[in-house]
Amino acid sequence: MIDNELLSILRCPVCVSQGEDKGHLTLVHDGKWLVCDDCGRKYPVREDVPVMLIEEGDKWKDTPVEALPDPGPLVPETA
Repeated sequence: MIDNELLSILRCPVCVSQGEDKGHLTLVHDGKWLVCDDCGRKYPVREDVPVMLIEEGDKWKDTPVEALPDPGPLVPETA
């Protein structure tokens, strides 16, 4: 689970450049996703590590929160 202190400083990498008070994130799905309150981009949290890549946020932007899948492991297992 993401610590509240860390959550208070994390910001959406897209929105943070648009203003000092932009890009606040909200934890959803039992701490498995971060949702930007401003733009709606969604970032997975894998093994308690927030994946704050713009490409990840863009990939899930149009997915409704209730339809977000389990983000899976940080490093996929290999056979």
